[in-house]
Amino acid sequence: MKSIKYILIVLLAVVFQSCLITNPSEEKSNIVEMKVTKISEGGVKDLVFHNAEGDFYYINRGLENGFTLENAREAVLNKNVKLHLSESWIGTESRHISQLEVDGYILYTEFDGELKVQLNQ
Repeated sequence: MKSIKYILIVLLAVVFQSCLITNPSEEKSNIVEMKVTKISEGGVKDLVFHNAEGDFYYINRGLENGFTLENAREAVLNKNVKLHLSESWIGTESRHISQLEVDGYILYTEFDGELKVQLNQ
């Protein structure tokens, strides 16, 4: 019975680890280009970008790191964007945005170990 508990604990730890995003980099990101049709708040202060097909991607705690719903809508709504999505620990694609570009201008990035939000073009 104890061995089952240990196996369960290890499995839960592996599942939890697989959800973590560590050290995002441009080389290890997947690129998605889309037109943003809706911007909302999700999770804990996450900034969520939606497209017309129902797909969505988010900036973790974006509303605590320089964005408001208003300034994000002004900068991004109804525009074509290029998203760099982080890979999870086990190499699968996530919906976590590591970099957000509009017309070649980087509005947000987590690359190079620092967080940068630049809304004034």
